[in-house]
Amino acid sequence: MMSVRVDRLLKAVAEAKARAKPRRFIQSYELIVKLRDVDVKQAENRFVELVQLPHPPSNKLSKVAVIAEGDLLIKAREAGADAVLSRADIERIAANKKEAKKLVREYDVFLAQADLMPVVGRLLGRFMGPRAKMPQPVPPGADIAALVKRAKSSVRVKLRDQPQVMCRIGSELQEPKEVAENAAAVLGFLLSRFKPYNLEKVYVKLTMGPPVRVEAL
Repeated sequence: MMSVRVDRLLKAVAEAKARAKPRRFIQSYELIVKLRDVDVKQAENRFVELVQLPHPPSNKLSKVAVIAEGDLLIKAREAGADAVLSRADIERIAANKKEAKKLVREYDVFLAQADLMPVVGRLLGRFMGPRAKMPQPVPPGADIAALVKRAKSSVRVKLRDQPQVMCRIGSELQEPKEVAENAAAVLGFLLSRFKPYNLEKVYVKLTMGPPVRVEAL
């Protein structure tokens, strides 16, 4: 697999920072990758994956909800999950369409005890599916603390209806080198699925700033 030029990403991150006007809130860095010759109508080219960032932004970690019962539920709470929901909680929430939509919107990543996946799919699948937030199954004996930690430090990278990937790669509070290395992690993942040729254009920008094109990777 082709390695990613972090120095060129760093140059783009620095330029994006310089060109963005100061705002009254903490802006995020975003990575935009436009693809070519990738048919998103083909199922094998559509995905939603978690990519772990080497330097997750401390001010905006992914919010993780765990759906579990018994011992796993207790361990998930101890692991620092942002929400821990039982089967009874899911049944109650699913009965209220507004509350179900709010739940799916509020959390970035869902983890679910493996034997509860059919229940979650039946009750919440119609809300989670369109947002590409179906839970990751947690098999018996899995280290839930490690899974929660990884999810919190990861970003959801998805390719759905358009040949373009957009995701958050950091915060303006971070050092530019950290943001560049986060971008490299996401691009490395994309290069594990596609050829360098398929990554037609790569941009970095702050939330309210103009996009800056990255030189050839």
